[in-house]
Amino acid sequence: MQGTLEAFLTTGILAFILTFMRIGTAVMIMPGLGDSFVPERIRLHMALGISFVLFPFTMPFIPVPVPESFALVLMIVSEFLVGLLMGTVARIFMTALDTAGMVVSMQSGLSNAQVFNPSLAAQGSLIGAFLSMSGVLLLLITNLHHLLIAGMLESYNFFPLGKIPDTGSMAEIISKAVAASFNLGVKLSAPFIVVTLLLYVGMGVLARLMPQVQVFLLALPVQIMLALVTMIFVLSTLLHYWVNQFQGDMVAFLHMAGG
Repeated sequence: MQGTLEAFLTTGILAFILTFMRIGTAVMIMPGLGDSFVPERIRLHMALGISFVLFPFTMPFIPVPVPESFALVLMIVSEFLVGLLMGTVARIFMTALDTAGMVVSMQSGLSNAQVFNPSLAAQGSLIGAFLSMSGVLLLLITNLHHLLIAGMLESYNFFPLGKIPDTGSMAEIISKAVAASFNLGVKLSAPFIVVTLLLYVGMGVLARLMPQVQVFLLALPVQIMLALVTMIFVLSTLLHYWVNQFQGDMVAFLHMAGG
């Protein structure tokens, strides 16, 4: 009985440590739970709580007997790398909104209005910061953070414990995530690109018909007004499309990693 208890304590503590390394690293940088405006202590407590809840499910993946010191260190490092990969990919998919906001700001003449984007902890466009904060809100309202947590648990099937991920595969996953995020950002800003293009065509025709009119002085206020009106009409659809694409991209990432 005593030996069984000691074995359970040893395996359980090791499972919790390894689970915390993977899930805790991902939670620290994943969107929603790991944003910069969430205090580090809160993020740490959430990572500890999620790891404590999930470590019984990861115990079947723990090697028996407990590996030696060097192998254990390699296992901890590999868990850190896997968690970093999971959180980074989720964060990259989140930046599609900031990309869309930057394109919209450029098309609306507000690109010089730079504000602090708390979601990225860096300076960004005004509309990008608004879309990023709205995306975080939708991420939590629609319970997509549950998908991220379930994906971290599912990752044990295609990122085995103790096996350091292949750097080439990780680079390929990151590059595909960046390409998909940029592509989504351009798609989200497509209505504004079309409206601005039509405005520029109209202003060009006006400049040819009435050369004495100061077209550039007239274009900027009209450009800003059209962008705001377009935002009113397409904002709900834009965010709804992003939520669906975010979910689909995360599921596709899990399938790609599993394959």
